[in-house]
Amino acid sequence: MSTPLESARTYNQNHIARKYTPGKRRLSIYWTWSYAFEAQRNPADLDNRFSTMTEVRKVLWPVYEKPEWSAAQFPQGIAGTLELFHRSTLDFQKLAGEITDHPVAVFQRVDQAGFRLPIDERILADTDTLLVFGLDHLQSGEEVSPEEVGAIRKWLEREGTCLLLAPHHDVGFTEDLKQRQMEYLHHGDELVPRQQRFTQFGRSLMKALAVPVHNTWGLCPARISGTKEIAPLTTLRDLDKLGMLKDVTALSFHRHLPHYEITQKDSKASGRTLSPRPETSSSTACCGCRQRSNALAISCSWIQLTSRRSLALRRVSRTSGGTSLR
Repeated sequence: MSTPLESARTYNQNHIARKYTPGKRRLSIYWTWSYAFEAQRNPADLDNRFSTMTEVRKVLWPVYEKPEWSAAQFPQGIAGTLELFHRSTLDFQKLAGEITDHPVAVFQRVDQAGFRLPIDERILADTDTLLVFGLDHLQSGEEVSPEEVGAIRKWLEREGTCLLLAPHHDVGFTEDLKQRQMEYLHHGDELVPRQQRFTQFGRSLMKALAVPVHNTWGLCPARISGTKEIAPLTTLRDLDKLGMLKDVTALSFHRHLPHYEITQKDSKASGRTLSPRPETSSSTACCGCRQRSNALAISCSWIQLTSRRSLALRRVSRTSGGTSLR
């Protein structure tokens, strides 16, 4: 019996608006990077860049030693790794589409063709849940504009909207080379440089929305003893008024979860840590993060804004397909 053909892929065309359907959410993904800036970083630079596909193939050998990953079919530079990020959401997009009956729209701040797309009504008009993936390096200088902040605030006033922020890690944020090495040994990902700092856009957006959170570190979560499986979540169910962690027992394993530090305890916006994520107890985790708090690498928090709309803040790993569709 022949295998059914997958749908044809399209590229380089304008977004087609999705019509509102009661009870069916329209999800959109927004990658905060400038694809052009990130893809053209000098591979000779050791820090603050994505890996090249050649480096990925070397570290993960022989996973990508197949014709479809060869230079004849797949980019071997940094662009190839950026495409792996896009591919990592395909299963989620398929599942979300099946549940909501709407395709998941995927946007980039600056895409492969050089088109810049700020967050405005072109994205927000037919979006109920916006997932902002903060993967722009600080060096790119991406910042949210006042016009974008205004558009987002207006959108959040619309009934049923949800903004999900996923700022990535900030490792090696020091001139102390010994600390950088300790952090590197702690998370254990050979493809993450000793210094890799995200996300200028995400931080500027959180600041503009008065979300008192700062993404820091890149912490390896604890695993079940003697296995490679991530340890179960320790959840504070009584605080989860929105049911964000309903039926969630664990996250997809990710070696460098950011710690979402609550920066203003007396802020007008209130924040709740729903699931403290303990990091690995490895003896290499001595970069100072273990002494800070037991509630490291916050897995899920929510912030109630003064605008009456709730803003979800969740760590979404590259491999995770468990983002809430509520």
